[in-house]
Amino acid sequence: MDKRLAPIVVFCYNRPIHIKLTVQALQNSLLAKDSDLFIFSDGYKDENDKTDVEKVRNYIHSIKGFKKISIIEREFNYGLANSVIKGVNSIINKYGNVIVLEDDLLISPFFLIYMNNCLKQYEDSNIIFSISGYTPKLKNTNIINNDVFLNYRTNSWGWATWENRWKSVDWEVKDFNSFIRSNKKIKDFNKGGTDLTPMLLKQNLGLIDSWAIRFSYACFKQGKYCVYPKYTLIKNIGADGSGTHLNNTHKFDNEMYMNNLKASKDVKEYDRINNEMYLFFKQKFYRRGYNFFWRIIYILRGEK
Repeated sequence: MDKRLAPIVVFCYNRPIHIKLTVQALQNSLLAKDSDLFIFSDGYKDENDKTDVEKVRNYIHSIKGFKKISIIEREFNYGLANSVIKGVNSIINKYGNVIVLEDDLLISPFFLIYMNNCLKQYEDSNIIFSISGYTPKLKNTNIINNDVFLNYRTNSWGWATWENRWKSVDWEVKDFNSFIRSNKKIKDFNKGGTDLTPMLLKQNLGLIDSWAIRFSYACFKQGKYCVYPKYTLIKNIGADGSGTHLNNTHKFDNEMYMNNLKASKDVKEYDRINNEMYLFFKQKFYRRGYNFFWRIIYILRGEK
């Protein structure tokens, strides 16, 4: 494997304060000065966003502290899903792997060490699909013998993957018709949280535009896992109502771990921890008709 460090890709839009905090945390991270940084700045939707997008772009052109900095300014608004898919494609094709952040994440000083070590440790594993830097607050971490564990669900808050995994994703989800008619497949997919199937349904109906739910579905379909750290190396600062995809909430708050975590060759799946993760992402209303409602909408739309 190429010994160079994985490239860091940051996606930003119209939050000048958030992107500044995200980059400052990156600059303070070990390995930052030896890493290539790519920043994708999405174009504004309308005049209401123009000023803030320009503020973001003025700031990102002042960034220093990395081996190489490349800035890609979109001429029009791609939206988060297209921006991530196209942006990751362009970088991962060259480097073979990638570390990805959005403009509302703070990272531990050891985040880049952890990510690069995991990318090297699990590159040839046939069960690992991606690496997560975030872990929600869990009660039973004492049962985890290593610094990492396996979970069914991928994560979009500070993550990494490899070219062959990324290119295996069917972004059109061509098998959705057979999936949504199978109670067993739905039950298995929802081991990562009962919010997963509703999100995939919404994606298929065009009600949301998410790259992350399609990425997680690809992981499930291939029978693979995401590696999670025992303690979170990520703090999300976008749950303040400023973002498009996350409302003002403290549900995901967790104290960031400020020491190094090691990748383990014998990384395992822990039933009790994964059940706790399932409950964390569980939607109480799902079993009482949410899936049935969207299935009816799907059928009425003409999908036989």
